[in-house]
Amino acid sequence: MDIRQLRYFLALSEEGQVSRAAKRLNMSQPPLSQQLNLMEEELGVTLLDRKRNGKRMELTEAGRALYEKSKVLLELFDDSMLEVKETGEGIQGTLAIGAVLAYMSYLPSKVKQFNDKYPSVTFKLFAGDPYEINNYMENQDIELAIVYLPVDSNQVFIKNIGEVPNVFVVSEEWEDFHFKDKISLNDLENTPLLLVHREKGLGIYEEIIEEFKKNELKPNILCECHDVNVLLSLVSAGIGASIVPKSAVSPHGIKGVRVLEIIDSAIQSKIALIWRKDRYLSKTAKHFIDLF
Repeated sequence: MDIRQLRYFLALSEEGQVSRAAKRLNMSQPPLSQQLNLMEEELGVTLLDRKRNGKRMELTEAGRALYEKSKVLLELFDDSMLEVKETGEGIQGTLAIGAVLAYMSYLPSKVKQFNDKYPSVTFKLFAGDPYEINNYMENQDIELAIVYLPVDSNQVFIKNIGEVPNVFVVSEEWEDFHFKDKISLNDLENTPLLLVHREKGLGIYEEIIEEFKKNELKPNILCECHDVNVLLSLVSAGIGASIVPKSAVSPHGIKGVRVLEIIDSAIQSKIALIWRKDRYLSKTAKHFIDLF
């Protein structure tokens, strides 16, 4: 059994169908099926059950064991090849970076700065909510990510890159706020709020709720959503107001939305650059980290 066959097996395991796996591997179906048969003959076990479900193959117990080992082996192999390839080379290639939607504004100036110094490097940028960014990192789609703290420090290295104040955003059509550029939490108690809520873990939502409690106030929460851009579009439409990181609405602002400072709130979004502890970090990524 060789590395090539392990890649075939991983594709078959994850896709569940020979046709889909063959398409992913850019090969025809008969030789892929033949390779699976050869692996099973060599090991003397069935790896994928073709009978339980007519449409999707399922891993057997032996198949699950090989799948987990294969993932680790292929990650180690790919990391080793990248490390060897980079030895003695200049800074080049492609750098994949993810960022939580509210903090994408951190990237443009850094990408420009890096590109000026290392013009041979190209970028792939991924945006999403914290749950999506975590999946991108686990699936090795990205090397680095800009996220909101806290995160699980057992899995990643963390470089703190700053704190962002949270601001109140409201539709320009709401006349009650026309002549204000600052506001207090007391003024917001009866305002319908649209808040960012993470899929998993603690985040801005919990801090906002706690801040209201400290001031003996009860927020009027109309909507929760993990996508800050969706919330801002709802704010622009006049459906409600929101409290978001200032970086989500700057430097260009959002059409139809006014931004007000919250004068009696200490809520800050703690921003960090993270990367996996169990993965080889490319030379390009290391130099990008040095920009922060």
